[in-house]
Amino acid sequence: MARARDLLALLLDTPREAGTPAAAHARRLVTDHLAGLGFAVREQRFTFHPSSLNAMPIFGAGLGWLTLLQIPLCTVPGAPRWAALAAWLAGLLALAGLVRGTALGASSLGGGVRTDANLIATRGTRPVRRWFVAHLDTKAQGHSLAGRAVGAVVALLALLALTVLALLRLRGPVDSDLMAGVAILVLVASGLAARGALRGASQGARDNGTGLLAALVAAEAATGEGIGVLITGAEEFGLVGARAFAREHGPQLLGVEVINFDIVDDQGALYVVSHSVAGARLADREAARLESATGIVVLRRRQPLWAFADSQPLSRAGAAAVTVARLDWATLRRVHTPRDTPAGMAFETAASVGRLLAETI
Repeated sequence: MARARDLLALLLDTPREAGTPAAAHARRLVTDHLAGLGFAVREQRFTFHPSSLNAMPIFGAGLGWLTLLQIPLCTVPGAPRWAALAAWLAGLLALAGLVRGTALGASSLGGGVRTDANLIATRGTRPVRRWFVAHLDTKAQGHSLAGRAVGAVVALLALLALTVLALLRLRGPVDSDLMAGVAILVLVASGLAARGALRGASQGARDNGTGLLAALVAAEAATGEGIGVLITGAEEFGLVGARAFAREHGPQLLGVEVINFDIVDDQGALYVVSHSVAGARLADREAARLESATGIVVLRRRQPLWAFADSQPLSRAGAAAVTVARLDWATLRRVHTPRDTPAGMAFETAASVGRLLAETI
């Protein structure tokens, strides 16, 4: 364990934003460590658009413009009753396509292209039956992960409110005070969305230094063949590395178990998040084992809509995949900000969870 902790200290020295020299240096350190444990390690390189994080600011700006269009269509008596609903539905559909395309990297929108890589480590000649996964990269945005969750809720409320107004317009002009109230809600939602762009840098102690430690401890503790370690890149830019791995290795993932470690803090409840029936069975088994061994309350969850993890694309490829995380609201307020530092952290849960899950092999 000391070896994994020593490596973690080196990894946390600097931010590891995907596609930067610092991320490449971190991959070399992890490669050397895994090779020393007897793993054969190879890189899977890929390109991505860092401007994918502009999807939320674009959504906020688009929502604001659509609201400006809706104000006269909803309140002016002479406007056709159906015009507000038609404009709202057409505009929302176009905005959704633009945001989705940006988030998935379909367009760089002038942001250029970066190169990053996954590290794929296997031992022996037998097919891998369980992958331990953690992402290497970090990011800092204008808001924390907690801020993103709040922004998602406010955005949903704004969308519902504008939809209701467009429907009410079918009966007659909307009261201007009501329209003004919804416009204020949209302004708040747009402001929160605008904070989703990159801003500053983060050491990523919790996200995902803790996950890296858990995966590295699992790699040290696991014996025999049939074990794989996947260290993904560009997770913070839309699960790019995991999606690339799933595309290339999809057939080999059918029926395979995947344990993804992402934000395993020393406080809060311990979560085991699944995405499918097979993943839920794996979650039930491992959650019971973790709760018995650690004494920590373990909650089983299906993935929330506002949070994404590398286990998701691997589950879609056919794996029984789960993400293990431990966090609370205080953790979420630090993640994705420069405040995510190792100061005061013991990393005990990450180390113990990695060791325990390796012992079940």
